[in-house]
Amino acid sequence: MEIFKYMNQYDYEQLVFCQDEQSGLKAIIAIHDTTLGPALGGTRMWTYASEEAAIEDALRLAKGMTYKNAAAGLNLGGGKTVIIGDPKKDKNEAMFRAFGRFIQGLNGRYITAEDVGTTVQDMDLIHEETDFVTGISPAFGSSGNPSPVTAYGVYRGMKAAAKEGFGSDSLEGKTVAVQGVGNVAFTLCRHLHEEGAKLIVTDINEEAVQRAVEEFGAEAVGTEEIYGVDCDIYAPCALGATINDDTIPQLKAKVIAGAANNQLKDTLHGDILHEKGIVYTPDYVINAGGVINVADELHGYNKDRAMKRVETIYDNVSRVFEISRRDNIPTYKAADRMAEERIDRLRNSRSQFLQNGHHILSRK
Repeated sequence: MEIFKYMNQYDYEQLVFCQDEQSGLKAIIAIHDTTLGPALGGTRMWTYASEEAAIEDALRLAKGMTYKNAAAGLNLGGGKTVIIGDPKKDKNEAMFRAFGRFIQGLNGRYITAEDVGTTVQDMDLIHEETDFVTGISPAFGSSGNPSPVTAYGVYRGMKAAAKEGFGSDSLEGKTVAVQGVGNVAFTLCRHLHEEGAKLIVTDINEEAVQRAVEEFGAEAVGTEEIYGVDCDIYAPCALGATINDDTIPQLKAKVIAGAANNQLKDTLHGDILHEKGIVYTPDYVINAGGVINVADELHGYNKDRAMKRVETIYDNVSRVFEISRRDNIPTYKAADRMAEERIDRLRNSRSQFLQNGHHILSRK
């Protein structure tokens, strides 16, 4: 992998390799863009097939965080860390404290949080060495479990998508097919049930399905049946890539809005949805509640303030649809354009400010 060529192609700022022999730490911090502010993105611990695979994952995820944070209206850039190792076997206190010292050395350019393979307890260990970490224990002033906040953001975004697809943002009487009933999706189901929506659910975890049936009167279907059910809205809330060549022909939903990451198997599937007139809500816009919530910790966590910010996901999703209509492009492209326009505006404003400052100084 030609690292500098890749970084130049996608305009990355920094790639940091962190190694601590005693604890076994091997970490890669990727900082994509800090135009809007410090880079915020979680720390993922994974058993990568190779060091190159780890680097590629860190770079890909960091760029994704730039777009997610920008689209959410946060004054934060995008970054990500991957730690090479088995999260079930290789963790130790010294590893995360050593990693915390590396973050501290970046002097605020990068702020981390938990991600796949890491926990609140791991973030607490990082916090022993640096303040540039979110998602720590509530005892340290954190917001705690982000799932309910993420779910509320998805609910708000789904209402905006319903307005685009049906002309009204009311979900009363709408049938929503929810794929996956984990922590986020279960809370989402509660919001939908309270508004009077009908629920069809599936999950590989039978207990989770039964809970939704008992509490919300949901109809349960098999994991492969969920795509073809009669519904108004399909809500992917489990694995990624569920919108693909096999599932799109089965979909009867007019709207797609859910919590899962990377819902499109490939961008061409976003093009197909656009051609079919299906309203697709880009995942990183609708599921931004979690990152909005942890970002509030940077100012001393205030739940009311954080929840008000999460409500703006409705407006952000609506803006994506506006850009899609304005430019006649699929919504996944419109979401990228919305993020890029915001970054470019600030970059150009800053550049103009510096140029004006230079002219004033040269006149003196």
